[in-house]
Formats: sequence, C-alpha cells, structure tokens
Amino acid sequence: MKKNLLLVIILIITACNKKEADLTVKVNIEGLKKGTLFLKKIEDTTLVSVDSVTVNGVSQVELYSDLDSPEVFYLYLDKNSAEKDRITFFADKGVTEINTVLKNFSFEAQIKGSKQQKVLEEYRKVISKINNRSLDLIKDQFEAQKNGDTVIFDSLVKQKNNTLKRKYLYTVNFALNNKDSEVAPYLALSEIYDARIDLLDTINNSLTPNVKNSKYGKQLERFIQNVRQKENQ
Repeated sequence: MKKNLLLVIILIITACNKKEADLTVKVNIEGLKKGTLFLKKIEDTTLVSVDSVTVNGVSQVELYSDLDSPEVFYLYLDKNSAEKDRITFFADKGVTEINTVLKNFSFEAQIKGSKQQKVLEEYRKVISKINNRSLDLIKDQFEAQKNGDTVIFDSLVKQKNNTLKRKYLYTVNFALNNKDSEVAPYLALSEIYDARIDLLDTINNSLTPNVKNSKYGKQLERFIQNVRQKENQ
C-alpha cells in the first residue's frame, strides 16, 4: 500500500516538473501509411532536426519544439525513398495544425496556427506571381539565345531586371506595412538580403520594439552591422 502511494506521488511530481513544449505541431497527412516526419529549423545557419516521429498506419501525429520567439520551421516527410518533401511554415507558441495529402504534400498543405503564418501567406500570394513571371522570362531568354535573336534577348533581359526590381520594392513595402510582425525581418533576410543596405536599414528602423527583439529582428540588426563593417574596411 505504501509502495503504491509512493509510486503515485513520484508520478505526480514527475508530471508537475515535466516542461510542456512551447510549440505543438499537429499533422494530418491523408493517404500516408508509412514514413518519417521531421520538424526542423535553422540554428546558426545550419538546418537541425528538433523532433521526429515515425508514421506506421496512423496519419495523425504530433511534433514538439521549444520556442523563444516566432520563427520559421520546416516539416520534412521521408517516405523511405530518395524523394524528400518539405512544408515551410511560420510558427508561434501554441498549436499549429497542418493538414495535407500524401500525393501533393507541399502544394496542398493547409496551415492553421500563428498570425505570422497568415502574413507570410499574404506575401506569398503576390510574390509567387512575380517569381513565376521571372521564370517565364528566363525560359524565353533561353529560347531567344538559342535562336540567336539578340533583339528579343536584350528586351527580355530588361524585362527580367524590371521584374526583379518589382520583387524587391514589393518586399520592402510589404515589410514596412507589417513592421509589427516577425515576418518583416524574416523577409528582409531571406528574400532581399542582397538589396541596397539603405533599404534593409529602412526596414530595420521601422520595426516595433517587440519585433526588433525577436530572433529575426536581432539577426537583421547583426546582418546590417556586418555589411556596414565590410563596406568601411
């Protein structure tokens, strides 16, 4: 009796001391029978795995991670083949739900969770059109070069440069309009890191104090400082 009571007390103490994860990612993949899911993120420029789970007949699983401030995570699916699928999402503390299908794992993913994810999806809607236009122009450039048509080729080069400028300007304006979101410094670092330093500085100076103190806010500040140091050498 005393042994059982002691065991119950130990279990209660263990449960109380057990730290709950900051982030829970609930994943449902329709059609998946076997495979391994990996939850990953970037740490010091290296992609690291923070959790994993093996799927064997159950399509609904959960993965967990600690989280200091909102940041981007990657959900990888290893189907025990050479092919690897990945879903990118912006997570905050709490629960993020990802529903998708095995056949179109990345393209049909429905993500519900952080407000940062909603902002990122808003950005992607426009930027995907710009990126698709850029890819079309590259294809047309290749055809013009193949056919030896320098006039059309030069025209396409100008159009591609204008498309790139449009991407940069849209990203800068989007970041400025979302200065209270961690998505703003993330986009500056991931999409336009090679832009003019004054544009990155404008984004950095516009960020709210909370965002400046976030993971990507601090990284953007350090990045700008490093660029300026190199310029002054």
